[in-house]
Amino acid sequence: MAEFTMELSDEQKEVRDWLHGFAAEVIRPAAAEWDEREETPWPVIQEAAKVGIYSLDFYAQQFFDPTGLGIPMAMEELFWGDAGIALSIVGTGLAAVGVLANGTEEQIGTWIPQMYGDVNDVKVAAFCSSEPDAGSDVASMRTRAVYDEAKDEWVLSGTKTWATNGGIASVHVVVAVVDPELGSKGHASFIVPPGTPGLSQGQKFKKHGIRASHTAEVVLEDVRVPGSCLLGGKDKLDERLARARERAKSGSERLKNAAMATFEASRPAVGAMAVGTARAAYEEALEYAKTRTQFGRPIIDNQGVAFQLADMRTQIDAARLLVWRASWMATTGKKFESAEGSMSKLFASETAKKVTAQAIQILGGNGYTREYPVERMHRDAAIYTIFEGTSEIQRLVIARALSGLPIR
Repeated sequence: MAEFTMELSDEQKEVRDWLHGFAAEVIRPAAAEWDEREETPWPVIQEAAKVGIYSLDFYAQQFFDPTGLGIPMAMEELFWGDAGIALSIVGTGLAAVGVLANGTEEQIGTWIPQMYGDVNDVKVAAFCSSEPDAGSDVASMRTRAVYDEAKDEWVLSGTKTWATNGGIASVHVVVAVVDPELGSKGHASFIVPPGTPGLSQGQKFKKHGIRASHTAEVVLEDVRVPGSCLLGGKDKLDERLARARERAKSGSERLKNAAMATFEASRPAVGAMAVGTARAAYEEALEYAKTRTQFGRPIIDNQGVAFQLADMRTQIDAARLLVWRASWMATTGKKFESAEGSMSKLFASETAKKVTAQAIQILGGNGYTREYPVERMHRDAAIYTIFEGTSEIQRLVIARALSGLPIR
């Protein structure tokens, strides 16, 4: 077990600086264009693939960092560059993690390479969980998966929404209900291979922020996939469902809280994304305040501006420390007694919204225009308090952990 330290190793610093260079030299110069176009930045993804950032190997190396800081450090630097483009680069990882967490070795070896493609022909993947009537309330999911024993096939029907890369993905990972009576315990994940009939893209969303990231509905109309596309296999699913039914009979509360526990460990990564955006906006505001003169002196000479910057930096550093603590706890097997994962995501996402708004205020009228990047950063920051569980859901999770009561 790695001891906690505030000092990054030389190797971690080298990776951080490499990522920062890519974000500064490749992502940032392209950010405004792809935000305006509202299209997937395929050329940037390809550049990330060429240098090794857009690959399973890179994310695996960061994930297995014994300190737990590899992933949050990577997320912060990429999202410092631009949130929309960064999400286009890391979005495939959501689907890949779904396969790594639940799939067999054969499924991992078969499907994850197809999610990324290669340097000359990059692909993306989509993780499809949310539905029009089931966002935070995962127990209300309606997409069904029915087993056709005669053909050893699963038939998927339903509509998914808010799917990053939905419809344009080579591989879709779809969460569906196999036993409605078991709530979230009755769900299973399926691979939908490229070109499978019945899967189509529904509405593509025109978003307030993160516009370079493709977000759309995924419609499943009697989509048939081989039995081998059930992640983990049918024997494992049958065993899990049998255990869940026994717990349900005994009235175990674990049935209700399983989904929340699953998300808890992934939330610090979203917090790190928020820290990256907040840091970018703070740095823009600091530089502007030092060079912009009013009444014969830089505006940072005014306490009203200087104190705002002091608060912004303090909040960013505090958010990063919460993210690092939760990431270290997850990697070293420490139990989240007080929902520390949700704490990190809550504080970092709220900090990003606040800091980007303050940056606009410091830049004044310039900050409100698209000539300066803080306007885009402010739009991007709004998503952090919504996806991977809203701020209200984070507070609910934290309150339940602190009180031990089923607060609603």
